[in-house]
Amino acid sequence: MGAAGLFSGGGLLGGNGLRVRALRVLVVCSVVVGVVGGCAGGGGSGEGAARASGTARSAGESGTAAPEGSPAAIPSASGATPVVSEGKGCNGTPVFLGEGFPEVRGTAQGAELWGLLFVGQPPLSRKKEIKIVWRMTGEGPLRVRATLPDGSTAKLAWGPEQHGGSNWRRPGQEWGTGFVFPKPGCWKVELTRTSGSGHAWLLVK
Repeated sequence: MGAAGLFSGGGLLGGNGLRVRALRVLVVCSVVVGVVGGCAGGGGSGEGAARASGTARSAGESGTAAPEGSPAAIPSASGATPVVSEGKGCNGTPVFLGEGFPEVRGTAQGAELWGLLFVGQPPLSRKKEIKIVWRMTGEGPLRVRATLPDGSTAKLAWGPEQHGGSNWRRPGQEWGTGFVFPKPGCWKVELTRTSGSGHAWLLVK
């Protein structure tokens, strides 16, 4: 009986020990599973945050990228409704005054012609370099000259220089020119392209 009792007691004790060990293993496994799950969740959140920050960075970069070929800023008379100014032109070429520089509309064949006068108010001053920007439809390079009916010729100080574009909203390609008119009169500025030609009369005093 003593031996049997000891064996039985040992068996019971052994059973209790196994149960304790099993409970400990279950607890450890639960903790491990929880930790692994938490790490996995943290990794996903980190990856999501990385994706989100990557998207925001791309959006920020694309938002700050400056467009290429930005047009030059040219003050023009198209900011307000232009009105024809009497006594500022000659030989029928209308002069339009608005918020910016004065405009003239030339007479053209197979084209449309506009000029932008870089002066405060027409008429133009003689013996001073006058910048005039032209817009003309048609095709081909531009040739330009200015003459008086008596045969006098204005000095073309520079140009025509073709511009890539500007905020002056008139049809056609754009060129800049610099003229020096030697004396007063009604000057005829003739513009010719491979396809299209025209002229504008400018009053010089």
